[in-house]
Amino acid sequence: MPPMEGGRRLMSLTKERKKELIGANRRGTADTGSAEIQIALLTGRISHLTDHFKKHTRDFASRRGLLMMVSRRRRLLDYLKRVAPQRYLDIIRRLDIRK
Repeated sequence: MPPMEGGRRLMSLTKERKKELIGANRRGTADTGSAEIQIALLTGRISHLTDHFKKHTRDFASRRGLLMMVSRRRRLLDYLKRVAPQRYLDIIRRLDIRK
């Protein structure tokens, strides 16, 4: 289990950051689970874990979780590219995922 700080896991997003990501990437007022939001949340967690690995290079269990998150994000991006190419281009531009 990841280290705790103030009762919260350190490797997860805070509620405030999660609300901010959902608000910035939602497609409508009631949207909380579209592919764009899932990709944005995964990107936030991936960047957080990437910073974590700069200090903890031997944390292999978390590295496995990171690879699983990257794979899930890749599948969601492939789905979005297949179903709605313009939405795919918008999300990769907004999150600065690609080169």
